[in-house]
Amino acid sequence: MKTRAGKQGSALTIVVAFTANLAVAVAKSVAAAITGSASMVAEAAHSWADTGNQVFLLIAERKSSRPADRSRPMGYGREAYVWSLFAALGLFVAGGVVSIQHGINELNGDGEVGDHTIAYVVLGAAFLFEGTSLLQALRRTRREARALGRDPLDHAMATSDPTLRAVLAEDTAALVGIVVAALGMGLHQATGDAVYDAVGSIVVGVLLCVVAVFLIDSNRRFLTGQVADPVLHDAAREQVRALPGVHRVTYLRLEFLGPKQLLLVASVDLTGEDPESHVARRLRRLEARLEEDPRIVEAILTLATPEDIAATT
Repeated sequence: MKTRAGKQGSALTIVVAFTANLAVAVAKSVAAAITGSASMVAEAAHSWADTGNQVFLLIAERKSSRPADRSRPMGYGREAYVWSLFAALGLFVAGGVVSIQHGINELNGDGEVGDHTIAYVVLGAAFLFEGTSLLQALRRTRREARALGRDPLDHAMATSDPTLRAVLAEDTAALVGIVVAALGMGLHQATGDAVYDAVGSIVVGVLLCVVAVFLIDSNRRFLTGQVADPVLHDAAREQVRALPGVHRVTYLRLEFLGPKQLLLVASVDLTGEDPESHVARRLRRLEARLEEDPRIVEAILTLATPEDIAATT
């Protein structure tokens, strides 16, 4: 199962993101009400969607961490992907679609320009808050990537932890959205044309929809039986091969049962010519050794067939 340090790291990442998004959502809503800016409305919708998403991600952390029981002998790890999927859908609807619709409605605005000083102040503060949350997630990403010998960007794309991926994607989108909103308002003020502000809202909405679709697809893949990437696969093969009495590994499959939770299935060729009853006990002991690794929820070892052995010789 996931280690206590891993759970605390995920929870801290989400709590930091939730706190930042809540403060930013309130500030953006006030600024949007005062200025009437379409871009600020889109940014407020974005931040409220992100705040709601953190609640879903906290639920995902809690539910996926429950220990295995008789009804779920391999644990509840995939609950994380279900609740993270809900969060991504919320980002798509409450953030992306609302922002696009509002921007379209404002395309024929009257072009009136108000004082946007408070909006720029709020966006600047939001950039600091969102940047702080992103840095927290990036530090964790680099730490995990270093342990696995991965590039941090590759790890962010391949990680089995949906909360880390969601925070990284949403905070990055938030920073880009802030810049887009500021540009939209600035061009509106410079030209007197409200189209720029409306287009800013639409661009923010499209950005959120793209991020949401990416997160939805990632959670879909893990829910439907995502196998581990080559880095983890090769490391697991070496781990099995290093077990006492294992001559070779003829087949290995790693499938994610949840964040940092793996099912390992392998066929091995054992040394010696032990009778069947002794071989069965040897396999059970080897499985127990593998399950000492906190990432491996269950290990299933079988004997390789002569055909398999010949194919790998």
